[in-house]
Amino acid sequence: MEVKLFQIFVLVMALLSTSAMAINEINAGMESLQRSENSSMAERSGDALNEHAVDKPEEIASNVEMTIHNYTARRNLNFFSCGTGNPIDDCWRCDKLWYARRKHLANCAIGFGRNAIGGRDGRYYVVSDPGDDDPVNPRPGTLRHAVIQDRPLWIVFKRDMVITLKQELIMNSFKTIDARGVNVHIAYGACITIQFITNVIIHGLHIHDCKSTGNAMVRSSPSHYGWRTMADGDGISIFGSSHIWIDHNSLSNCADGLIDAIMGSTAITISNNFFTHHNEVMLLGHSDTYVRDKQMQVTIAYNHFGEGLIQRMPRCRHGYFHVVNNDYTHWEMYAIGGSANPTINSQGNRYLAPQNPFAKEVTHRVDGGGQWKGWNWRSEGDLLLNGAFFTASGVRTAASYARASSLGAKSSSLVGTLTSGAGVLNCRRGNMC
Repeated sequence: MEVKLFQIFVLVMALLSTSAMAINEINAGMESLQRSENSSMAERSGDALNEHAVDKPEEIASNVEMTIHNYTARRNLNFFSCGTGNPIDDCWRCDKLWYARRKHLANCAIGFGRNAIGGRDGRYYVVSDPGDDDPVNPRPGTLRHAVIQDRPLWIVFKRDMVITLKQELIMNSFKTIDARGVNVHIAYGACITIQFITNVIIHGLHIHDCKSTGNAMVRSSPSHYGWRTMADGDGISIFGSSHIWIDHNSLSNCADGLIDAIMGSTAITISNNFFTHHNEVMLLGHSDTYVRDKQMQVTIAYNHFGEGLIQRMPRCRHGYFHVVNNDYTHWEMYAIGGSANPTINSQGNRYLAPQNPFAKEVTHRVDGGGQWKGWNWRSEGDLLLNGAFFTASGVRTAASYARASSLGAKSSSLVGTLTSGAGVLNCRRGNMC
């Protein structure tokens, strides 16, 4: 009898606690709505329509009902603050057993690179050796040995490491580099080359201080190695490749670009990355005369373009580019540039202009003939702060941007939340990432 009474007591206390939390949320929602109403009415105090302003009891009731529904749904899902509205992160980060279900990440891609499966259908490969002594004959256990294999592989790391590459890390198709749970830096040497391959996922790397290397023999598969001329020193170079997903990396301070995609590359998503301290951040398109890049489609979503950046976020040529729900907090020259008639669809981004009165414009066009007015560049739902302005051009109809649309944009007011986890995540086993 005493046990039953105790169980009833515990149940009652839990229900009271739950009810109190729900009431607090409801009250907070009502107070927020009332503040919004008061603010709106105060702003209209000098308006001729003010005398007709009335409270909105239906709206208040609707908001209370929605608050209760949202609260109940979160209780049933057993979490309160995990979901952020970022569809990639909400797909996997709430799972405390993410480390046991790593390959589920391959089901979470969005945008033009959404079909990139990486090494999902292969075995795991554990990198245990940070060395790169011989780019022609890499030792088993090294990252270079992993990425050149002919079979699909999901590559993970045994421990924290700094990998300084002697020459470009030339990847093979159907590979995932997954550094969740450890702290892995590709730095102070050559960096990553994705050339004439398909289906690559790169997730969770610190990529910085990449150098120009080359004039050396480098292996690209178990059966082939060859002479490499001088590389530019990009953080990630995508060359003639497709179905590529670059997610949750932190990139800075490389010799050339942080991410470049050229020579007919397409079906690319660049998401949730944190870019800092760099001049020419991202180049998409080889040259004004290389017309094969007209097929290029790239999604740039939920990234944070942070301190110390100057230009090219991105700089586009020829193709179709969906720039959606990114946070631009720093640039010194411009944010988005282009030439050769690219289609740029900017939706739901937050653009915070620098203090420099001559660098307020988000956009920059390289065009000596004045043809840029016919290029399709639009800003839809963007939040433009501190005097930022976006110079649109071309037609505004939705049909003209169909090939530059890859996912539904969320409100720019949510960008801070959507990008709050941009860059490398601090994932630990047994916890939500």
